[in-house]
Amino acid sequence: MAAYAVVGTAKALDHATPALPAICMGVLTASFGGIVRDVLAGEPSVLLRKEIYITAAMAGSATYVALTALHAPYLMAGPVAFAVAFGLRACALRFGWRLPGPPQWRDETD
Repeated sequence: MAAYAVVGTAKALDHATPALPAICMGVLTASFGGIVRDVLAGEPSVLLRKEIYITAAMAGSATYVALTALHAPYLMAGPVAFAVAFGLRACALRFGWRLPGPPQWRDETD
């Protein structure tokens, strides 16, 4: 997910897309991979659960855009943004971090 978020954002910026749409493209690129995985596995979509998934992709994409706006080279901005997205997702899985949601979104872990 982290790699797709960074690559999607980088590709959008390469085509002179403004910052906010570039972040959205990175998030969409990363999210679509998760949707395809869930459909093929016959699992409920990760996007419908309270897990930190899109938030991690957004953090990585935003980090990449911020670093490139500061004129950081790709070989630095890419790995740092990847580490932000991957680290946030890994910590969310390891420590059970969840996003708040409406009461009707209760799942097995609540």
